[in-house]
Amino acid sequence: MSRQPAFWSVVPAAGAGRRMGSEIPKQYLPLGGKTVIEHTLERLVSNQRIQGAFVAVSPGDPWWPECSYADHPRVTRVDGGSERAHSVFNALQKLALVAQENDWVLVHDAARPCLRRGDLDYLMDTLSEHSVGGILGIPLHDTVKRSDGNGQVLETLPRDKLWRAFTPQMFRLSALTQSLKSTFKQGVLVTDEASAIEWMGMMPQLVEGHADNIKITRPEDLELAAFYIGRQATGSEAESQNRSPMGRE
Repeated sequence: MSRQPAFWSVVPAAGAGRRMGSEIPKQYLPLGGKTVIEHTLERLVSNQRIQGAFVAVSPGDPWWPECSYADHPRVTRVDGGSERAHSVFNALQKLALVAQENDWVLVHDAARPCLRRGDLDYLMDTLSEHSVGGILGIPLHDTVKRSDGNGQVLETLPRDKLWRAFTPQMFRLSALTQSLKSTFKQGVLVTDEASAIEWMGMMPQLVEGHADNIKITRPEDLELAAFYIGRQATGSEAESQNRSPMGRE
């Protein structure tokens, strides 16, 4: 009898984060007594449903050996690539040595340290029987403008069907590997895993999470992340009980 599909995580962490204006990559910057990536890995590795985390870092990365998860038994280091998609693909290749083709892979940004444990479980629960998989995100509430490239507004876009895409993004190991391989072959560079799945004609599910799952991009994001982590730790913000996945039209 075949086993139920397992859950694995992949963390692309080979980026330089130039917009932070720091000599240290953003995933290694200090945040509340730990580094950003240590907070991120803690959220993943502490979940016993996830079999292991495959972290893609730059070859010769001098900061990774100092990470408290560098020698963790459920964490595997992988050489990252020149772009996010290449790092994820490298990790999937390594993961394929121990996982089954229909296992689930949750790809999560190293620079998203505020992922709620409840959102992680909610994503896995919602998508465990889904035919494609999907992503965490939230509906867009801001008014959105399209510019002409010179800072002038061309039009206002309707926002009723627009979402902000977060991570984790959860897909089957085989499907995600083949999708990325296809985009490489066609010379298409995707910026997230859902885009690769969409490229193959499949429709990922949108699963509503929380807005505090921010990505560290600029220096001011560190202060905001520290605030969110502190608030989550004290339990001052209750988990929403009325979330529902948003599917296809």
